[in-house]
Amino acid sequence: MGKLAYIFPGQGAQTVGMGRDAWEASDQARRVFAEADQALGFGLSELIFSGPEDVLKQTVHTQPALVTVSTAYLEVLRAKGFPEPDFVAGHSLGEYSALVASGVFSFSDAVRTVRRRGELMEEAVPNGLGAMAAVLGAEREALAALCREITDGGRTVELANVNCPGQIVVSGTKEGVEAVQERGKEIGAKRVLPLEVSGPFHSSLMRPAAEKLAAVLAELTLSPASAPVIANVTAEPVTEAAAIRSLLERQVYSPVLWEDTVKRLIAEGVDTFVEIGSGSVLSGLVKKTDRSVRILTVNSMEAAEAGL
Repeated sequence: MGKLAYIFPGQGAQTVGMGRDAWEASDQARRVFAEADQALGFGLSELIFSGPEDVLKQTVHTQPALVTVSTAYLEVLRAKGFPEPDFVAGHSLGEYSALVASGVFSFSDAVRTVRRRGELMEEAVPNGLGAMAAVLGAEREALAALCREITDGGRTVELANVNCPGQIVVSGTKEGVEAVQERGKEIGAKRVLPLEVSGPFHSSLMRPAAEKLAAVLAELTLSPASAPVIANVTAEPVTEAAAIRSLLERQVYSPVLWEDTVKRLIAEGVDTFVEIGSGSVLSGLVKKTDRSVRILTVNSMEAAEAGL
């Protein structure tokens, strides 16, 4: 029997109405939503279920909303006697959901922290100065070299998310990202698609946010992980609280090594991935990285009922 990994989606997976079926059907899920509202001091649940979408899409709301929905479905699975995972991982913001799943953070601390993380990321770079774009069909090394060349020319742009073979997101100044759009063909990129985001996430421009987040994380009690977390920054398993704290600070301005994370999990013997939360983005990325593994997507009560 192979090993089991729980994986958790990040920003971009949000939709108005997500998790409502869990709230309606499960006492455990209802408790999670109520705890989120209490921790934040406002009706996050109402915003998740009813929108408006443009408010839910604001980073400060999206981050706690996604952690809440992932945790609600996680508690539904646990109540149904689902096996505990051998490993956990999450994409960017999803790493916080993974850390709740492995007992590193209390849920209340996690939603408060990611709300603050959202605020700090919004504040780090004035709106309109930063940008991100998805680069399709380019080799990682070639794209990294092009980004270095553009950055050396005075327009910062860096790898932000290494998602799966042939899909990498770059992040930086508006000018830097536009230069990648103009020159992507030189390195074999098929397309470069600008993303609708409010800032240059996972780039060195986020260092001011990371420094302030470090102060927030320093105040929290973190426990050792019950299941190793594959960290975004290193794609290595980690369980110690001090290491996790430092990696979460670095995560804000470092690339998310998702392709490497999936490959590491498979190398560790994982043959079943369970994506828990809104959407199915990570299930698609896992499939593009390795078609032989089993993937379950738990983004509804129906999926949770189906079980392993």
